[in-house]
Amino acid sequence: MVVGAHAHGWWILLHLVLFVFWLGGDLGVFYSSRYVLKPDLAPAARAAALSVMSGLDLGPKVCLVLFLPSGVTLMALDPHGAELFGAPAFGWWQVTLVWIFALAWLAATVADHRTHGGFPWVRRADWAVRIALVAALAVVAGYTLLADRPFGVGTDPRWLGAKLALYTLAIACGLGIRVTLRPFGPAFDALLGGGSTPQVERALKRSVDGCLPYVFGIWAAVLGAAALGVFKPGADL
Repeated sequence: MVVGAHAHGWWILLHLVLFVFWLGGDLGVFYSSRYVLKPDLAPAARAAALSVMSGLDLGPKVCLVLFLPSGVTLMALDPHGAELFGAPAFGWWQVTLVWIFALAWLAATVADHRTHGGFPWVRRADWAVRIALVAALAVVAGYTLLADRPFGVGTDPRWLGAKLALYTLAIACGLGIRVTLRPFGPAFDALLGGGSTPQVERALKRSVDGCLPYVFGIWAAVLGAAALGVFKPGADL
């Protein structure tokens, strides 16, 4: 029992560390982006700021991916009777499969980040995974929020459904950022090749600042999910 309690505590700590690095890394990305947009800086200095921004951006991407298997592991350690088709919803073989899936997704995410989309099939696979997760997790979150005893759990886990919904929102916001940033690469290449012009600066600012609603959405989702995980409002534990 003591060993089990200690294991549960370590997994909780990992989950909290992922929250911290996710939000902290995103704040660093946001701060660096302000220097990328400064027209009074030399293109080389702005390229250096972009390099810092890109390096910092890997941390939140890793945290987003690992948040899923770490959360499933916590549910397996403290299931409260959750069942699926008459068996525990999260037995250890299911947890292992989730970790295998997450590590493969993480490998694709890191490869896509480091190659800046150099392998289009990797980017397409990562995109497809995120779309599928948004759809599937939204359904599970809605069911958990609306059902009287979701998965047979009688502890009123609506907080968990809300937390899952916020995680889904964060993934969706990340997709919105990707779409909005598509004009950024060509505009920054134009900056490096021909210097600053009003057209280039407008394109850069439009693509970066256009991401701000999604960025703020991610921050709100991460903070909200953390609060729900700590306080578990309404739970009958």
